[in-house]
Amino acid sequence: MADKTFFIDDFLRQAVSVGASDIHLSVGERPAIRVAGQIMRINLPPLTDEDLNSTVDKIAPEHLKDRITRFFDIDFSYEIPQFSRFRVNMSHQLAKNAIVFRVIPYNIKSFEELALPKTIENFADFNNGLVLVTGPTGSGKSTTIAALIDYINEKYAKHIVTIEDPVEFIYTNKKSIVSQRQLLIDTPSFTDGIKYALRQDPDVIFIGEIRDRETVEAALNAAETGHMVVSTIHTNDAVQTVNRIINFFDPNERNFVRQQLAATLRGTIAQKLVPTVEGDSRLPAPEILVVTPPVIDFIEKDELEQVYDLVKQGSYNNMVTMNMSLYRLYEEGKISKETALYYSDAKQELEQMIRGVYHGTGVNSKI
Repeated sequence: MADKTFFIDDFLRQAVSVGASDIHLSVGERPAIRVAGQIMRINLPPLTDEDLNSTVDKIAPEHLKDRITRFFDIDFSYEIPQFSRFRVNMSHQLAKNAIVFRVIPYNIKSFEELALPKTIENFADFNNGLVLVTGPTGSGKSTTIAALIDYINEKYAKHIVTIEDPVEFIYTNKKSIVSQRQLLIDTPSFTDGIKYALRQDPDVIFIGEIRDRETVEAALNAAETGHMVVSTIHTNDAVQTVNRIINFFDPNERNFVRQQLAATLRGTIAQKLVPTVEGDSRLPAPEILVVTPPVIDFIEKDELEQVYDLVKQGSYNNMVTMNMSLYRLYEEGKISKETALYYSDAKQELEQMIRGVYHGTGVNSKI
């Protein structure tokens, strides 16, 4: 780069080669990448308007180029053929352009490669109902769902329809047929995508994200009518997810939705990515709620605190709390005590588990 020209493909290749999960570009700032959860500034000159404009011209799909100057935030995917895909978000910061790339590898990793518990495989066996994967941005939700969808793809002869904004992982048909649809290209909205997917002989429907009441209603309807529905939602833990869904509705509607959710929800997976002792990678720490008859009863009665107690039993239907996952990673020497406590939402309980004075069941059970 002796001529100081910023070539986006070259930069993306270099970023991926050093293990970056995200790339941040903004006018007036040096490029930055996220590696193993940490933001790192790259020793390059601050980016100019010309750098960002040439990047946009290179990466933006033709169908969006006329929208870029009219919309403040826009999402799309970008691909360097035979190398990697990227989920892209364009935005404005203090009236200046900014772009964030999320690396989406071609290779879809298995549960084992991701160090996820085998319990999650059980969700692939459902023929209907709703499975939700939750967690903050950058917690690996998309990667976990990709592993689940590809597992179904390998094991069952089904029709899997994905509705995404934008399309992230690309699936190759194995035993299943996978149809991938992107918002604003193949369908105008998640709700329309779900409605028409029901006419396409689906067995499994993946909804990229539940963002509003209309999407919840469409997802519950699909789950009620004999389809397996998988989606993501932003909550902090597996049990909170139930309240998040119900709170999309008015108070006078919530009891009905609670009954509907109790009948269709099959399980939730909440996860965080935590840095290893070596600091060069991150591992998932999942919290897994499996909806059993007692859980259904507690959801119907709006007694979700009782569900926490059930999950804490651990060995009960392979449910796992976040603290149990963090404790296991600490016991195996994969993360430090400080890291485990930092990522815990119940630090006192985890401290007791580490000191060996916690008397809950399932702490040392196999996850």
